[in-house]
Amino acid sequence: MTALVIDSPLPRTRSCAALGLVRATAYRLIRPRGPRQGPRPVSHRRLSEAQRDAILEMLHSERFCEQTPAHAYHALLSEGCYLGSIRTFQRLLKAAGESRERRPIRPAQQHAVPRLQATQPNQVWTWDITKLAQHQRGKWLYLFMLIDLYSRYVVGWMVAETENSALSCRFVGSCVAHQQIAPNSLTVHQDRGAPMTAHNFIGLLGELNVDVSHSRPRVSNDNPFSEAHFKTLKTQPD
Repeated sequence: MTALVIDSPLPRTRSCAALGLVRATAYRLIRPRGPRQGPRPVSHRRLSEAQRDAILEMLHSERFCEQTPAHAYHALLSEGCYLGSIRTFQRLLKAAGESRERRPIRPAQQHAVPRLQATQPNQVWTWDITKLAQHQRGKWLYLFMLIDLYSRYVVGWMVAETENSALSCRFVGSCVAHQQIAPNSLTVHQDRGAPMTAHNFIGLLGELNVDVSHSRPRVSNDNPFSEAHFKTLKTQPD
């Protein structure tokens, strides 16, 4: 391709356009840049090893070990001490593999995707609570509804003026008693709302020997069957 560009009788620009070649690339092929002569010179402003060690020792100290580079920089500057810029602090921490969160915090929890399968009725129930608008603006009723996953049968429902764990215990407990559920044969799937995660409600399910399954935090699609029933209820024609 270099020979075609050099030997072409056309101007260099038209030759490159015909070959689909950038003109700068053609010039680079004709006159390639020579090898770099020696290593890049070291800047006179580069920190010495002693200065780098002093900065890292300061950032590792008890005073600044949980602070950001910006906080350490301004705290030292207010005391008349300058060891380097904020970017220098960040660069040294990155080189040392310490540019992530330096404070001792709890790692993010990993929640598995709930996968439930029912082969017969009364194996898996799913339930939720939704708001029902009243005629008066700002007034709501709360619908508690429990569905059998296998048959989509509405096992039970209740309308109340509020939602709390006491009502949840009464509602689910009455459904389990009415269906005469055998111990260790039922799994109840629910989201992570306050009535579902309250200690007294979880304790009741434990007393009834009912397994519990929760949706992942902030994932509404993990309880699709209850949500679909609510949508059908609220959007069906009168």
